[in-house]
Amino acid sequence: MTNKYDVAICGGGLVGLTLGLALARYGVETAIIDSTPLDDLLSKDFDGRASSIALGSKNVLSAIGVWSYLESDAQPILQIRVSDGNSPLFLHYDHLDLGEEPLGWMVENRILRISLLKALKNFNKVTHFAPESVKSFNVSDDIATMKLSNGRIIESSLAVAADGRNSFLRSESGIKNIELSYNQVGIVCTVKHQFPHQGIAHEKFLPSGPFAILPLTSNRSSLVWTENSVLAPKILSLDKEDFLRELLHRFGDFLGEIELEGPRWSYPLSLSYAKEYIAQRIALIGDSAHSIHPIAGQGFNLGIRDCAALAEVIVETRRLGLDVGSEDLLTQYQRFRRFDSAMLAAVTHGLNLLFSNQNSSLQIIRGLGLAGINQSPPIKRFFMRHAMGLIGDLPRLVRGEQI
Repeated sequence: MTNKYDVAICGGGLVGLTLGLALARYGVETAIIDSTPLDDLLSKDFDGRASSIALGSKNVLSAIGVWSYLESDAQPILQIRVSDGNSPLFLHYDHLDLGEEPLGWMVENRILRISLLKALKNFNKVTHFAPESVKSFNVSDDIATMKLSNGRIIESSLAVAADGRNSFLRSESGIKNIELSYNQVGIVCTVKHQFPHQGIAHEKFLPSGPFAILPLTSNRSSLVWTENSVLAPKILSLDKEDFLRELLHRFGDFLGEIELEGPRWSYPLSLSYAKEYIAQRIALIGDSAHSIHPIAGQGFNLGIRDCAALAEVIVETRRLGLDVGSEDLLTQYQRFRRFDSAMLAAVTHGLNLLFSNQNSSLQIIRGLGLAGINQSPPIKRFFMRHAMGLIGDLPRLVRGEQI
């Protein structure tokens, strides 16, 4: 069996599904291949994380018909408070300093997946193969070919690697990847709390790494607790009562009594960065191209901007009747995305090194830095707009425009 498409996407996670929808929205014949069964993807036990959705990313999700499905489950972020341990110096962002729009939204990843898959049913230009895995991949001058686990052959003008930091397609294409372990683990869980969070996101920098309290709907918060990789397994092995007691030392009592909702998850943290985002008839997006530290909560937003940029160059090329897997298109995509992702990877890497320690001299510098930004409205507004995904050379979908 051989199926032919304009674009074939290897990986049906959040980023792969987003690109598939963006292309189908503009009539591009697209295949999405994912190895995970749909029932597993939608299970409450599959992924405990929640994602921060910047305004620019919300524009993309609205344009491709996803936002309406998840809007009622999206918690607006109205303020962000950043502090360094017990230092009295802090940084405070308020959405009212820029206007009426929230600084962003928090959405559980499970809700994102459900919404993306619902939207997928509205388009006949996209075919979703799941569970199917790519067993082999090769390219010729004019076509990319994937052989799937069931023997099916997928041919396309362009292949897209959206299969994560351990990307099979990236490896098969010979693209080199830089990997740096942070020797940290992200412990993720959801808590219910007594008092309302008022849409405020908190990030506390502790010696072991950042501790984030991120607002969800219904008096709940998602926690991202960064811990040393040696200590993390011991914390995760604690029973529920002891784990909650350890958690309270870091959480505090400002939201009243708290209780765990659901299981705990853990994810090893590392920096992963592809030396190239393109090869012959292949483009990398999301974690296949770059996986950054969650310290700023921008990983998914970075992937969405990849999707918007790649969709834009594909749709424009196709309208001209040209080859959507051409070297010119791929070069344009890489030029579009390289600076943004490299800068954000460098910034998150530097912030983690700066704050994840107990160096007294650095503590003074950190405190003064946070306070200095807090007392400088123009600088603070710039950082707020950057966090909202509104700074830089932005794809049209991110700007709220159609392609």
